Amino acid sequence: MVIKSADLETVCGITSKLPNNEMPEVAFAGKSNVGKSSLINSLVNRKALARTSSQPGKTQTINFYNINKELYFVDLPGYGYASASVETRAAWGKMIERYLHTSQQLRYVFLLIDIRHEPSANDRMMYDWICNQGYEPIIIATKLDKINRSQIQKQVKLIREGLKCVKGTTIIPFSAQTKQGRDEIYAVIDSIFEKNTEE
Repeated sequence: MVIKSADLETVCGITSKLPNNEMPEVAFAGKSNVGKSSLINSLVNRKALARTSSQPGKTQTINFYNINKELYFVDLPGYGYASASVETRAAWGKMIERYLHTSQQLRYVFLLIDIRHEPSANDRMMYDWICNQGYEPIIIATKLDKINRSQIQKQVKLIREGLKCVKGTTIIPFSAQTKQGRDEIYAVIDSIFEKNTEE
């Protein structure tokens, strides 16, 4: 996949109407500070298309990035931000659920999990939500550069078992620093267009 253009096109808040897009969408979900913005920036080869922050919970909207004028990257609000109020967290959850339930163009959901840690209760809830909406999430195990190579398989197994993944679930270890795993993510996204051609 060669990304020639990437632009933030639509920003939806809690009360916003979701856009009725005609191009395929791939969504990125993950808890606050798991590296969603860094992943999106790495995929589009831009340093600051998606704003990164050391302050978790910064993404409180659903952001639609127009990629090559042929698909959308959809950045969902980070969940599990402890300092947010119960009401705010509930509203983010409803917003994410509404998007997953109503999007007509959603093809893949990438669920980001920090490779260093066992999935949290919020991670498991998000995985189940995605599955319940009829999607098979692709797991991106982020922050790969923070662990030793010898630990990778053990940590991937921890994620697989922690989420109780459906058999055959794809888990892609990824580092925004080294770009390891990026080609595998591109290959998944490319398959959208291969399927469209076959149809």
